Amino acid sequence: MKLTSAAARQLLNGLRSERNRRWLDHSICVGNAAGVIASALHLDADYAKTLGYIHDIGKKFADIGDGVLPHAVKGYEYLKALDYDEEYAGICLKHSFLNNDIDCLANDRDATDSCHPDYEFVKNYLKQDYTIYDRIINLCDLMCTTEVLTVDKRMMDLLLRHGVYAKTHYHLQETQRLKEFFDDQLGYNLYDLFPAIKDHL
Repeated sequence: MKLTSAAARQLLNGLRSERNRRWLDHSICVGNAAGVIASALHLDADYAKTLGYIHDIGKKFADIGDGVLPHAVKGYEYLKALDYDEEYAGICLKHSFLNNDIDCLANDRDATDSCHPDYEFVKNYLKQDYTIYDRIINLCDLMCTTEVLTVDKRMMDLLLRHGVYAKTHYHLQETQRLKEFFDDQLGYNLYDLFPAIKDHL
C-alpha cells in the first residue's frame, strides 16, 4: 500500500504526546527539508517528504536509551503491520546508517546491539542499493534537529549528546561525502536551498 505525505502526517499526529514531541518535530523537519531537496532535483517531493516524516516513527515504540536498532526495527515492523509497501518501512532501517554499513552511524550503538535478534537482518538489509530518496533522508536526518542546520553544526549537536566513539571519524567522512554528493547533483551548495540556515550560524 502506498503512503502520502498527508497520510504520514496523520500517522504522526496520532502518535503525538508531550513525551515524544521533539522527535516528531524532528521528523517533520526532515520531511520538509527532504521535499525541498527533491524538488530542486526535479524528483517527487511528496514521496521524499513522506519518507522523512516516517523515518523515526519507531521511536514511539522504543524506550529512550535503547540504542539505534530497536527504534529502526520497531518502525519497520509497525509500517509493515499497517500494510505499507517495503519502500516506506525500509526507510526506518536505512535512515541511520550511511554507506550501506551498520557501523556507519552518528552515535555509538548500545554494546548489546550486536546481540539484538534482528542485528543480522538489519546488517544484510542495508546491503541493498540505497535510492536517491534514501540518501536524501540520510542527509536530512544529519541536517535537522527541529530546524535545518549545517551538517557541521548538526554533527556538533550529535557529538555533544552522544560522545565520540571508534567509528566517529568514519561517519564524519561519509557525512561530508554525502553532502558533497548532493552539492554535485544540484550544481551548487545545497545550503542555498535553506536561507534560514544563516540564522543558526
